[in-house]
Amino acid sequence: MATWREWLRRLVPGSAASETPVLRACVPPDHLVVAIGDIHGRRDLFEQLWRQIETRAQGSDSRHRTLVFLGDYVDRGPESAQLVDRLLQGFDGFDCVFLKGNHEEALLQFLSNASIGTTWENFGGVATLNSYGIAHGSGANWPDTRAAFAMALPEAHLTFYKNLRLHHAVGDYLFVHAGLRPYVRLEDQVEHDLLWIREEFLESDANFGQMVVHGHTPTRQPVLRHNRIGIDTGACHTGKLTALVLEGRERHLLST
Repeated sequence: MATWREWLRRLVPGSAASETPVLRACVPPDHLVVAIGDIHGRRDLFEQLWRQIETRAQGSDSRHRTLVFLGDYVDRGPESAQLVDRLLQGFDGFDCVFLKGNHEEALLQFLSNASIGTTWENFGGVATLNSYGIAHGSGANWPDTRAAFAMALPEAHLTFYKNLRLHHAVGDYLFVHAGLRPYVRLEDQVEHDLLWIREEFLESDANFGQMVVHGHTPTRQPVLRHNRIGIDTGACHTGKLTALVLEGRERHLLST
């Protein structure tokens, strides 16, 4: 498994490509939408970012306010369970949309099939187990760990993981964890691509019909292209958690 320094070196270099003004997407009038990138168990960073979002919202007159979380709440960082507890509390003045990430898919797969334990471990799953009070040290076997995890997992958390959405649209924006397969209609997209796709989506110049806002692929800086905006800035290792604030045709970036 790569060290965090090796992982950081593999971050995709960010870009900030300019866009033609007439192509700028918008959200409906009277809407404030905030998309939040991959948190990965860093509740501390999320609390910092939430304070920035609250401050930004105080300057808005929009009545319809939505937080869209792009998935990957768990793994790698130390407070996956504590983060989910916080998310379940809700946020005054905001509706919440929680999308599913590939790491939540791995967690659910592990609950059903202990044999993927080593794969989940490579994704940072042991950090999630630890956050629920489950130790998986040398000599431990995955079936026993799975059973202990299933016992420790609060019902509200299991319901949260099982009910995560695959995508969400507001105005000219489409929010998804990883991206879309080019030239495939949204209704024909398969879940695996929505949670895992990389190069075919990232390198595409296709018009997806809406501006796609996504996480999944970490970059040093948010990436703004004519057809997509990527806001996974590798929070679990870089300390930089990013949010995209949308209001009318305006867009702003916040980060820790």
